[in-house]
Amino acid sequence: MTKLVDITNIIRSKNSGPYELTMDIMFKSREEFEDICKRKIINEELISKLYKIRKEDIINIIEFKPANAIKITIKRPIASGDLGETDVYGAQQHAPLLSIEF
Repeated sequence: MTKLVDITNIIRSKNSGPYELTMDIMFKSREEFEDICKRKIINEELISKLYKIRKEDIINIIEFKPANAIKITIKRPIASGDLGETDVYGAQQHAPLLSIEF
């Protein structure tokens, strides 16, 4: 088994406006990035499962070749700053991605 954290330099999350979250996965090498993209390891089914959301709540999963990166944008379950929301900046929402193994 390979862990995603072992082949990436950066896994992070942030707001993409008050109603969306974006997660960035940046790979150490072009080869690892291309392999993950070719195998479609990061897909809607996986993100739905990890974040316990409907596929309809995934806005996009983009392979960004110039940065050897995959960008995932989802609807925020609670708008940034709303009552009950615990991560105003969305900076802690990447944690489920850290558990990916393939």
